[in-house]
Amino acid sequence: MTQAVVTHTPAPAAPAGPEPARRGLVSWAVARSGWLGPIAVALFAGLLRFWRLGYPNAFVFDETYYPKDAWSLLRQGYEGVWPDSANADVLGVPQRIPLTPAPEFIAHPPLGKWVIALGEQLFGLHPFGWRFMTALLGTLTVLMLARIGRRLFGSTLIGCTAALLMSVDGLQFVMSRVSLLDGVQMAFVLGAFGCLLVDRDHARARLAPGPDGGRPDGDRARLGLRPWRIAAGVLLGAACATKWNGLTILAAFGLLTVLWDASRRRWAGARHPYRSMLRRDAGPALLATVGSAAVVYLASWSGWFATDGGYNRHWADGRAGLSTEKLFGVSLPQVDMTWVPAALRGWWHYHSQMWDFNTGLSTPHTYQSNPWSWLVQGRPVSMYWEQLPQGQKGCTAAGGCASQILGLGTPVLWWAACFALVYLLWRWFFRRDWRSGAVLCAVAGIYLPWFRYQERTIFSFYMVVLVPFLCLAVAQMLGAMLGPPGCSPERRRIGAAGAGVIVLAVMACFAYFYPLYTAEVFPMTDWQDRMWFTSWI
Repeated sequence: MTQAVVTHTPAPAAPAGPEPARRGLVSWAVARSGWLGPIAVALFAGLLRFWRLGYPNAFVFDETYYPKDAWSLLRQGYEGVWPDSANADVLGVPQRIPLTPAPEFIAHPPLGKWVIALGEQLFGLHPFGWRFMTALLGTLTVLMLARIGRRLFGSTLIGCTAALLMSVDGLQFVMSRVSLLDGVQMAFVLGAFGCLLVDRDHARARLAPGPDGGRPDGDRARLGLRPWRIAAGVLLGAACATKWNGLTILAAFGLLTVLWDASRRRWAGARHPYRSMLRRDAGPALLATVGSAAVVYLASWSGWFATDGGYNRHWADGRAGLSTEKLFGVSLPQVDMTWVPAALRGWWHYHSQMWDFNTGLSTPHTYQSNPWSWLVQGRPVSMYWEQLPQGQKGCTAAGGCASQILGLGTPVLWWAACFALVYLLWRWFFRRDWRSGAVLCAVAGIYLPWFRYQERTIFSFYMVVLVPFLCLAVAQMLGAMLGPPGCSPERRRIGAAGAGVIVLAVMACFAYFYPLYTAEVFPMTDWQDRMWFTSWI
């Protein structure tokens, strides 16, 4: 009988290198996703913002003021007068810079212009140079928002979603590519919010139970030095030293941090958390935020103090008092103030004039708008406009072409944000969700004060400071759409699909309006298709 021979085919050997290496790379990326995700989104945002940054080769809207003021600060330490021909001279070939030493009255503090001057120092007085710092800050704020959202919500996905939404918001995109002060202020405000979040976490850790299970006395515990709160105060001072509306944001964030202290003490078992907060936290918080902000604000005027040519620099010479006119809207009697240095009296009087200008400006402007319309983007600001006939600058359309920079927030994003703010109000009021309260506090401090100035000449692009917090609100709403922990896979799939549709719709909307954000030359018929409302024209 023949014996069957059984042969065993050996199993194929596993690949020696690629598969384990691939698994190792994935594990490495997942472990570092808290930084890799935000950096990837920031790189995407930076590519958008720096692409053809020097175009158009023109002074766009209020660039006719701030880049020249920045150059003057760089060369003289104060803002000087420029002749009427300055714009053409600066953009001409060969370039001529006709700055004069005569002082100019300027309505805003100097720090934002010092920031713009950094780019001019590196690249010169031309569009790329004066837009460089706003583009850089516009990119860095995307990175900051991703990290802030991650800390606030405990989710890298939600943080990166908020950052991605801001990277494709039209208003933040435009304000990152023009040399205005509001984009600079936005970076300072967002940084301060992030510092307060870190401070909250550190202070809460100090009141956490120790290794033995014991917890510090919630009423009497001292939280020690709070460097992150001091850093927030420094950044809020920088926001005020850029534009004065930073004062209301400083007040809102100061209130937020002491309320967090009271909540933290209640969590630690304090019987009288608010009384304990007032005794032990309010004073240090005031010193850390308002005190450091005041120091930064005063330091921002160092160029004015260090030179002799600034506006009103010698106003108080030979004067015993301040002024018989109103000071910050209040009538004061003439008082002997010779004990105050003349430079400080001149500086104070200068601030009185700035206050009167900023609160009383009512000169009509084509693109001024009311705060009621800002959240729905009712009246965006046209910052650059050129109508071109066929054959000029690459226009091939028989009906001519348009080239425009429109300060329009991505409509789908802003309209979604209106619903998201309602959702956050519900979360904060009925669920006592501190995260929703934090975002709403920022929204209130930035947005609501403008309703006091409805008769003043104001513009919707001021709301670029609000954009990061609207993106946080939308990202929180999208996170809720994914479903709570422990929900069914089917619920998770439906929620993910809905959230994904909203994100894709925002990105598609940004792509559709992209020509209006970059002064791209395109047919008038296409421009008309994008004017969804007559108030946008």
